[in-house]
Amino acid sequence: MIALGIILLIVGFITGISILWTIGIILAVVGAVLWILGAMGHAVAGRRHYW
Repeated sequence: MIALGIILLIVGFITGISILWTIGIILAVVGAVLWILGAMGHAVAGRRHYW
């Protein structure tokens, strides 16, 4: 999810399409939050680790 967010950020920045930029930021932030929760040992969506 983080990788997809970064890809959308880059594509949105290069093409100037603001909706891709916005979706990229949202995906990157949500992916980072899930990654941090998984690293702390919290179960995320029924899974012990999220990666």
